[in-house]
Order: sequence, then C-alpha cells, then structure tokens
Amino acid sequence: MPKDQTRPELRSPNQHPDPPSGRRRGRKRGKKAQDGQESTSQRPPTKPGSAGPSQSLFEGAHHFRTKNFNVTLVNPPPIHIHDAVNGWELLVKKISPNAPHNSSARYDAPKCDEDTRIELTRELMDRIEDRENPQRLLCMTGAAGSGKSALQQTIAERCEGSGILGSAYFFGNTDPTRNTISTVVPTIAFQLGLHNRDLKQAISAAVAHDPVIFEKSLQAQMNRLIVHPIAHLGGRACPDIAALPHAILIDGLDECQDEDRQEELLIAIRECLLAEDLPFFIFIASRPEWAIRTALAPGGHLHAVAHHIQLCNYYASADMRRFLRTRFEQLSSRTGDPHWFTEGKIKTLVEAGSGQFIYVATVYRWISERRASPAERLKVVLTWTPDAEQKARPFEALDQLYTNILLNAKNAYESVDTHSGRDFLLLLKIHHINVVDGFSYLESPSGFHRSKSYLTDLLGLGDESVEILISDLHSLVSLENSLYYLRILHKSFSDFLNTESRAKDLFVPPSRVCTHLAKCCLLNIFRYSGSESRA
Repeated sequence: MPKDQTRPELRSPNQHPDPPSGRRRGRKRGKKAQDGQESTSQRPPTKPGSAGPSQSLFEGAHHFRTKNFNVTLVNPPPIHIHDAVNGWELLVKKISPNAPHNSSARYDAPKCDEDTRIELTRELMDRIEDRENPQRLLCMTGAAGSGKSALQQTIAERCEGSGILGSAYFFGNTDPTRNTISTVVPTIAFQLGLHNRDLKQAISAAVAHDPVIFEKSLQAQMNRLIVHPIAHLGGRACPDIAALPHAILIDGLDECQDEDRQEELLIAIRECLLAEDLPFFIFIASRPEWAIRTALAPGGHLHAVAHHIQLCNYYASADMRRFLRTRFEQLSSRTGDPHWFTEGKIKTLVEAGSGQFIYVATVYRWISERRASPAERLKVVLTWTPDAEQKARPFEALDQLYTNILLNAKNAYESVDTHSGRDFLLLLKIHHINVVDGFSYLESPSGFHRSKSYLTDLLGLGDESVEILISDLHSLVSLENSLYYLRILHKSFSDFLNTESRAKDLFVPPSRVCTHLAKCCLLNIFRYSGSESRA
C-alpha cells in the first residue's frame, strides 16, 4: 500500500464519529496497519437514491485479508427486553405438567363407565356445550369418595373429543406441583395458548413485557395472561378467536393448600373469566369445604352466578351395582367360574359403600389383584373383621383418604388460639358415639342420644362449637336440624373411627371418652354447687 494512501475506515452504520484519540484502538491513520491488515481498494461511495449504508463493514472491499483483527462498536443499537426474554419459555417453567387430565402423572385416572352416571354426565355436557347459556359457572360438590374426580375426568375427555376443552386442571394434595395455587393461571394460559397461535404469541408477549407477573395476585395474572390477550385479539377481529375451545375445568379445589388461596381463586374467576366479552364456561368440582361452601351459600359471592350441583341429590347405588357387576364379569375369565359372585354379594358391598363410589372402586381394585384369587379376596372383604391377627387390608386406600381429611381438620382446628387445650379427635369421637351408638347408663343400658345443647353445656363449649368442630369435615359429616343434629355420611367412616387397626394414631378408645365426660360432669357439679352456696 502506498504511504500516502489511507486505509479504508471500518465503521458500524450506527457508529458516531470517532472519539478522541485516547479512546481509539486498533487503527492509525496514514501508516501501515500494525495488525497485518492489507487492502488494495477503498470503499466505494454510496450510490444516490440507495437505501443508505449497508450493514456490512466490508461492502465493496476485495483482495482483502485480516489477521488478529478487533472491532469496537461505539454506542451499539439498544436491545429491547422482548428480544432478550422468551415469554413462552418463562411461562412453561411456571406450569404444572401433572395437572392436565391427560398427564402421565394421572395415568389410568378414574372415570365413569359408559353405562354409569348417564343422566348426570348428559346434564353436565348439555350445560357446558351451550355457548348461549347465560350461567357460565357450574360448581359440583360432593362428599369424599362420591366420584367427583371420575365425573370430571369423563367430562374432560368428552369435551376434548368435542373440540371444546380449553383447559383442565386437576389439583392433587400430595403433588407439590398441583397442590398450590401458584401454577393454576400459568397452566390454564399455557393450555389455551396451544389452541391458537395468535393467542400464544400474545400470551408470550405479555410475559416478556412483565416477567414477574407470576409473583402478582391471581386477578392480575388472569387479566394479563388470559383476559387482555383474548380481548386484544378480539379487537383485531382475529378469525379463530371466536372458535377458541371454551370449557375450563378445575377439579379438587379442596386439595389446594390454604383455604384463603382457594377463596382468592374463586373470586378471580368471578371477576375475570366470567366477563361478558369472554367465551369461557367454568366447571369446578370440590368437596363442600369452607371456601366453596361459603361462596355458594345464600349471600355468598358465587350464589347468584353459579349453578350448583350437589352429588348427594343423585343416587348412585344403581350405578355402583352396574360398576361392580361389569368388573366382576370381566374377572370371570380368571376364575374360570362365571358364578363366582352373586347379586346378593354385590348388594352387600353397595350398601356398605353408602353412596361412595370410592368404596366400591377400592374394593374392586383390591379384589382384582393379579397374583391372587378374586373369589377368595371377595370372601375376605365380605367377612372382614378388625381382628388383631388380620393381615388383609382391603380398605387401605379408603383409610388413607380418611386419614388425610382428619389430619388436615385436626391441624386447622387446633391451630386456632381460642381452641388451646382442646383435643379435636376426642371431641369428634364424643359426638360420633352420641349419634351412632348413644351413651349407656343404668336406666338405659341400650344407650340413648343427647341433644346438641346438652353436650355443649356438658363439655363447657359454646353454642356454635359443633359447627366449628366439623367446619373442615363436611365431606364426611353434616349437620341436621334434629335432636341428634350430626349425621355421618358414610358407614365406612364410622367403621374407620371405631377400628384401631385402620385409624391407627387417630383412634380414640371409648375409655378416653368416658374419662373425659366424667371429668366434665364433676366440673359442672362443682360449678353449680359453688354458685348455689354463694346464692
């Protein structure tokens, strides 16, 4: 290169004029480059009318060689947060992959047979399929083991087959990814986004715009991730948004930790997803525990907007018989005897179930053990007694359900400061004996029942003590407006409470009940005698 010829100057299109020489690097004018770069031509000028400088640093250069070449860009173009953050990837990290109805974690989930719950499933589907239905919230409550999850699974599969399933979320109290409220909105938004590309992009952009949206309230999440994206696309007259699958199913609300968060979810659904310009139909199934029970009660915030189905009003005995008969017939090929069971034995099992589908399902699962004889195990179930030598555990799954419910209720009750010193299990056992067996005295050895006011006075508790005691047990017991007021919903629950081998640490022996009542009687005697002496 001739000494009087300068090197082509390399500059980014957005680069400002060179800074002072103290900040320049890698280049000297009028001298041969020290880094070994050589060039035989200069950059040609930009042609008039062209779009401007090219993004290439070497446009027009030829016979060109570089060695140990460094370029420093001054004032590079800004990088926007949308370019740096992938909103959809952030969303995926916040979902529960185990919550959808078809997740591998829920493999072989219980569902209704084709010939069971026919009328009820038809009623549910008719309501969900009706896009013109002004009442777009359906709540189904039922006792523990009454078949709510099986119904919800069946409805989810039918909605999916009809192309109307937008999202399904199944809570699970033992699964940390789906026993918390934090994954609900992200999972629903994720499933909705899979049905529509434009909606997916809008949701992704919303997360990219506010990556900490998942730390905000449920209403804020629903508005930002579901309501606003759909409203935005609707305003653009997106052709596919009107056909978006509209059914959103939520099962097992009671299995979500923290009843206050359960209430927050119900309020967020009312305030956000039931807006008039949204297409959704919401179907929620739950045990009748505090959050949903108070919301659906007269004066509750969902009472006027929800249609409430109570499974206790739908008799399941005939369906339970059909369930067992169909399953037992399928086992006949293993026994080699089509008469290994009788209708009388099926009737006995159904009566023991007290309307609990989980009872007959548990019994069948135990009887159908691959490495055992169905006929022998059926005999064990029908003749099972809580003998200390008894090794068979046909009701183990049912016992685990009762244990979980009782432990949660016990912890919630005894955590209240004004309940200090009260034994939840002991108080429950007193009321259980009163309503089931009655208390035996000399004048009535067969036992008799005491009224609510008598027991509360004897125990030194307030008028509402019983309602408070069972506030987390409405899936197992209920209050009746009668002399004995407490109703045990399932015979198998009474059997559980009365059997130490089943209740284990939750078992309260009758001797403890008698001792406690005797102490209460003595305290009342001292109290009344003291008041009379002062008078």
